[in-house]
Amino acid sequence: MALQAIAFYVMATVTVFAALAVVLAKNPVHSVLFLITAFFSAAGLFVLLGAEFLAMLLVVVYVGAVAVLFLFVVMMLDVDFVALRQGFARYLPIGGVIAGILTIEMIVVATMVATKGAASRVSGPQASLPDVTNAETIGRVLYTDYVYFFQAAGLVLLVAMIGAIVLTLRHKPGVRRQNVSAQTARNPKSGMRMVDIQPGAGEGE
Repeated sequence: MALQAIAFYVMATVTVFAALAVVLAKNPVHSVLFLITAFFSAAGLFVLLGAEFLAMLLVVVYVGAVAVLFLFVVMMLDVDFVALRQGFARYLPIGGVIAGILTIEMIVVATMVATKGAASRVSGPQASLPDVTNAETIGRVLYTDYVYFFQAAGLVLLVAMIGAIVLTLRHKPGVRRQNVSAQTARNPKSGMRMVDIQPGAGEGE
């Protein structure tokens, strides 16, 4: 039990400091690396809570896909960090206002939770059924109690993905693009041209 408490405090401390470093780091590459560290520490906390499935999702999806994608995108983009820092002071007032609003909201929520009676709080995680894994328990909750919310979230993500593709799609003049219908409609007559080249003569376009 003492080892679990030590592991919890160590990983919780690492998660908090890594999250702060994500925001305070000046280099975006360092921010992504600190974000990966925070994800790994949070996955360890999930393992301590007995939620191995969530820990695996956090590592595979967020660390293995999202965070690595952010890292490669940031490293490959030619970003002028000097120009970005020049506009920092211009957006500082509105950023301070938004940060203040979020801080007030968190204080209000924490105060409401602290002032509630002990009877209205959940004392601990609900006991799962015997011989039922975490993945099966999550599947039962998602596809029985919250199936419509789950489908709505998937629809929102689909629309967001399509919107991102449409916004980034650009048709530049002079750039040859792939025409799938023309490729599938090719036949020997349209795809080949028989030419009788005379000796010593070349063939032009």
